[in-house]
Amino acid sequence: MKLEGIHHITAITENAQRNVDFYAGVMGLRMVKKTVNQDNPTVYHLFFADEEGDPGADLTFFEYPGAARGRAGAGMVHRIVWRVGGPEALDFWEGRLGVLGVDTRREGDSLHFSDPEGLDHELLVADVPDAPLIADHPEVPRELALQGFHAVRAYAKAPEASTALLEALEFEPTDAGWEARGSERGGLYIYDPPPEERPVQGAGSVHHVAWASSTEEHMAWRDKAISAGARPTPEIDRFYFKSVYFREPSGVLFEIATLGPGFTVDEPLEHLGEKLSLPPDFEHLRDEVEPNLRPVVNPRTEVR
Repeated sequence: MKLEGIHHITAITENAQRNVDFYAGVMGLRMVKKTVNQDNPTVYHLFFADEEGDPGADLTFFEYPGAARGRAGAGMVHRIVWRVGGPEALDFWEGRLGVLGVDTRREGDSLHFSDPEGLDHELLVADVPDAPLIADHPEVPRELALQGFHAVRAYAKAPEASTALLEALEFEPTDAGWEARGSERGGLYIYDPPPEERPVQGAGSVHHVAWASSTEEHMAWRDKAISAGARPTPEIDRFYFKSVYFREPSGVLFEIATLGPGFTVDEPLEHLGEKLSLPPDFEHLRDEVEPNLRPVVNPRTEVR
């Protein structure tokens, strides 16, 4: 019984259109779902992933118009690490981002940069057996595209306090940090010393990281978290997957999310993300919610 690496990472944006332009336009991801935050259906929840909308490459954003800029600090994920295929991919992204005015920093087998709201990213040449998770984009050759998540890096004042929980969740210690590796995929969880400034949740900050579970084992993972002292929520049906949430001792909000049923449960694969999708429990709110959401144009489809 193992978690299948990172399921998704959820962050906050102040401007959905700018967010879509960057992640679907610049970074070459596919917007696979345009829906609402189920805990606050007045705001968008946007999902970007590979071509199939697979867990493991799924970066999501809540849009809060007017939100102030966030600042990562103790108890927060501060960097998202993506896999790329080789040094030539780093060359490509260094050039593509540089032409667009994005500052980058090359360090060995990795390239560092931030999105327009300050969310920190790293592209890493990683030697792993996992299948690459790639989105199609006319300006990004497949062999140079992002290949899914490799790790998240979090700030922690006392990372050792989290050892018992991570062990209960079957994470394995590595030279870099902790790895959750199942039969198909793996993902790393890495701690760094925090800055002195207090953390601020806001635009450009990560809200939570989700780890992937089979549907059959989902509640067993909840039990394991309880056994290590965590206080998880009941299982919540998010329609596209089921979730439980809890904070690990260092303060980072964890989610354990099921691998299915996935984003094609209410849209065909070829049209993912083209229109506002509302789960059945929220469909009755469409006439109230949709007129108050700022229109978003997907650069891939140019469909509002």
